[in-house]
Amino acid sequence: MKILLLNGPNLNLLGTRETTIYGATSLGDIEARVRNKALAVGCEVEFFQSNHEGELIEKVQAASRQEIDVIIINPGGYTHTSVALRDALLAVGIPFIEVHLSRVAAREGFRQVNYFSDIASGTISGLGPLGYELALEAARTLYGKKAQ
Repeated sequence: MKILLLNGPNLNLLGTRETTIYGATSLGDIEARVRNKALAVGCEVEFFQSNHEGELIEKVQAASRQEIDVIIINPGGYTHTSVALRDALLAVGIPFIEVHLSRVAAREGFRQVNYFSDIASGTISGLGPLGYELALEAARTLYGKKAQ
């Protein structure tokens, strides 16, 4: 099983950026935890983070050629703005799970707009870094259903 884990803008600053909201765990730490869990269950995970919308779109488009089974994505601020990234996910038709470290529903009004939740296989929000590990478990479940 192949999973693509995408992180959007500013997530490279995890561990130092607004730690009262996002916590003290770095993106590298999250990737290491997910990598270890994936190895333990026999999954292959590719990690990619970008502050640039076009790079994320290119990665999504390439996923179908790379036979990616499931995408896990934290679109960051693009959650509230990127119709283009939404369209790329729809175009490739790969199931995806949306992850947010914070409880977005309890945050500022402008964050209530979400271009991904309605098309995601599921959304995990507000559980901090654990959300990524839970998304991996959900991805395994989605893959199992797809293979049947």
